[in-house]
Amino acid sequence: VSLLTWYDNQARVLPWRSPPGTPSPDPYRVWLSEVMLQQTTVAAVGPYFARFLARWPTVTDLAAADDAEVMAAWAGLGYYARARNLLACARAVAARGGIFPSSEAGLRELPGLGAYTAAAVAAIAFGERATVVDANVERVVARLFAIDEPLPRARKAIRKRAEELTPAERPGDFAQAMMDLGATVCTNRNPRCLLC
Repeated sequence: VSLLTWYDNQARVLPWRSPPGTPSPDPYRVWLSEVMLQQTTVAAVGPYFARFLARWPTVTDLAAADDAEVMAAWAGLGYYARARNLLACARAVAARGGIFPSSEAGLRELPGLGAYTAAAVAAIAFGERATVVDANVERVVARLFAIDEPLPRARKAIRKRAEELTPAERPGDFAQAMMDLGATVCTNRNPRCLLC
């Protein structure tokens, strides 16, 4: 069974995702969720994501928000630099007419948007063949290719292998499938290797 076939049947249902094989989600939703998910669990992010969307349904709404309101809404997610970067990026996108760049390179030019987030938004929201490597993907790739060098030294080898695996078709679904595989099957503790 291919990874995408597995994902089509086993994908986690998350409020920022579109179901597998359906049109891509709004780049704002993808970007917002990815920023919130940095250093934070999926379970913790869910309620914050819903509240942010209810309060600021578009990137231009967020860009126009008062800094103090956004910081107050962010309280509990920690790492307040992320909230400041969120506002700076939202304002840069609003200055572009509310349109996110559709390429990984264009996204990297936005303030506060690093390599991982740019790749995730490019792949998931725009279908660009971009390699998305988070901690779950690192673990899956390291195990798949028996890369036993410890992190962070192994990151270059892991990235190279992940790039080789990333398909041109459905790269966003592939990225999310790798994340889901790492989060639910190829887990840090007690991996379900026989199921894989």
